[in-house]
Amino acid sequence: MIEKDFVKEGLKRTRIDEYLETKLERAGYGGMDIQVTPVGTIVLVYAEKPGMVIGRGGKTVRSITKTLKNDFDLENPQVEVKEVDVPELNPRIMANKIVSMLQRGMHFRRVAYSIIRRIMGAGAQGVEVTISGKIRGSRSACAKFNEGYIKKCGEPSIKHVKEGFATVQLKPGVLGIYVRIMPPEVILPDNIEIAQPVETETVEQPVAEEVAEAEIEEEITGEDILDEISEEAELEEITEEEDELGFVEEQVKKFEDEILPKIKDSIEHLSQEEEKIFHAILEKDELPFMDSERFGKLKEKVQEIHLKLNKSEEL
Repeated sequence: MIEKDFVKEGLKRTRIDEYLETKLERAGYGGMDIQVTPVGTIVLVYAEKPGMVIGRGGKTVRSITKTLKNDFDLENPQVEVKEVDVPELNPRIMANKIVSMLQRGMHFRRVAYSIIRRIMGAGAQGVEVTISGKIRGSRSACAKFNEGYIKKCGEPSIKHVKEGFATVQLKPGVLGIYVRIMPPEVILPDNIEIAQPVETETVEQPVAEEVAEAEIEEEITGEDILDEISEEAELEEITEEEDELGFVEEQVKKFEDEILPKIKDSIEHLSQEEEKIFHAILEKDELPFMDSERFGKLKEKVQEIHLKLNKSEEL
């Protein structure tokens, strides 16, 4: 039956574990794990002092491998050693520490409290140390020491709490040491954290005011555009008048300085440009860039020339 195979496998694992614990007691044995692979069987040993597990030149490892193959019928066993990162959080190592301290004659209370301080100092959530046997006298007793928070029932106690057991032979009799540790990384299902509310400042945005300001800006912008257009038209008109006046001033000066002296004596005809300036002076009553006296003299001269031109045309 398949149940018998499971029982046989469990017994084999227990026997191997007891053998390794006895063999590697001084190395700080912290447990083992067996992994069956197609190549062979890997036995992973956890120890506080890996060097003592390996031995000088690998002597201890070879001896363990030979024993596992011959006595426990493991197929091609391969022993691997891994150092325990935090020995204070391994209950088997701590139980063996208590054994060594009790063998040196220390009082059980002092031993228990010192071990609890070490375990809690390593960051454990909770620890419980139980020492039972003839601790006070001829009658058997049980002393429990605990600190922190530790689960004692339900699935979390089986799944998360680590347990370690060891025995020690003293003069009054045999004492049993039982250590239970709940590691710091354990998250229990009944652990609920309530997050604090985050205060956020709400900024009110004045939507209506912004819309009103935008409308006002649009109205002002439309009026400004009309004003700018009218101002530009006025500027263009003023610019055109100034350009025309400048042109007239230039031509009148040219007529006064160059053309007038030529046509005083011999007047037969005028060119188109000269005639244009000629008639412009006759039509004007005044010019802004000339005083009235000077313009009057110029106009008299032009009128005389005009009369001469008319007479010559009649003849």
